[in-house]
Amino acid sequence: MNKIIYLDAAASAFKPQSVISTGVDFLQKSYANAGRGVCARATAVDDMVANARARVAKFIGAKPNQVVFTSGATDGLNRIVNIITSQPGYREMSTFAVSDLDHHSARLPWEALLHRGKIRKMFKCELDKNFDINPNEIPKTDFLIITAMSNVLGRAQDVKKIIAAARSKNPNVITIVDASQYIVHKKIDVKKWDCDFLVFSGHKIGADTGLGILYIRDSEKYFPDKFGGGMVQSIYDMRAAKNADYGAWIYENTGSCWVVLHSPEKWEAGTLPLTQIAGLVPAIDYLEQNRPNLDLIKYAYDELSKLSRVKILTKRDATILSFVVDDMHPLDVGAMLGANNICVRAGNMCASWIHQLIGVPGSIRLSVGSWNTIGDIKKFISVMKKIVK
Repeated sequence: MNKIIYLDAAASAFKPQSVISTGVDFLQKSYANAGRGVCARATAVDDMVANARARVAKFIGAKPNQVVFTSGATDGLNRIVNIITSQPGYREMSTFAVSDLDHHSARLPWEALLHRGKIRKMFKCELDKNFDINPNEIPKTDFLIITAMSNVLGRAQDVKKIIAAARSKNPNVITIVDASQYIVHKKIDVKKWDCDFLVFSGHKIGADTGLGILYIRDSEKYFPDKFGGGMVQSIYDMRAAKNADYGAWIYENTGSCWVVLHSPEKWEAGTLPLTQIAGLVPAIDYLEQNRPNLDLIKYAYDELSKLSRVKILTKRDATILSFVVDDMHPLDVGAMLGANNICVRAGNMCASWIHQLIGVPGSIRLSVGSWNTIGDIKKFISVMKKIVK
């Protein structure tokens, strides 16, 4: 079988051997549920989860109780909307701001609120000539959604400056950062950014699928959005509890007094994706020592620029390379590359708005991981020359 050249790291990263070995070892030798048992094996799993949470916190400059495990970045972005809108005092007259850089999962949950009449108005952040969010044109709004790095253009946004500009117009603005692409290439410090929420996915940094990270700055402030096993401390009959102060969220019409655990457990109802969490620490360790080699992107840019039918959409110093071919649909180009054992992404990348702004229906995207070599790129260029000939 011919070698597959995988140039789609921005969609999902290959898993380093350390992640694979850790997951297999956990399943074979250490598996038990977390937060449920009192035996030594269950306690060891609890310790594993706590250690992984602490490693993530260090990775992004957070505290462990601010780190919540979810099923993915999409899950986290949708949960943020549910968390915010379920709080006592949420006003349907609120406004939100997005940008054309956004992935569907970052923007659509907010547009759905607008469609249902659960929020008043949407603003769009202006982009400059480089398609970067212009900090000088941030609207005054209640909620601001920021894509830290577009999965089409691969340019890091100045998140700290954008958030500071938003707070200068509304000190109480709630800021949500989609860091799914950014986290792979650059260091994040949530304290310096001053964001309220942040999400990224495990599978893009070399961990397994089915795992995401949700950072909540004021993690004790909000009421949970999901309920079930693992997040309840106690439930009392209201008649027995009426003269007591449990510091609980109370719904009198249910006849029960709820006492939920502190963060992060109060956000993690049900069984966690334990095997994925087991592989998270080696994934982060590996990524910090083996960031993608972006010189490969520069080489591909230079070589692809020589092909007259190819229009490159990204800058030479971007973390990815997106392009279109004159008189060819992106999916056709992607299929022809695939027929030659080269895997790239083709389509709208779940980012329709930036493609509409640029004026193309979709694009072809090349992205690299630590496993890629200059030989992979040379093979890609060789096949592209045949496609556009």
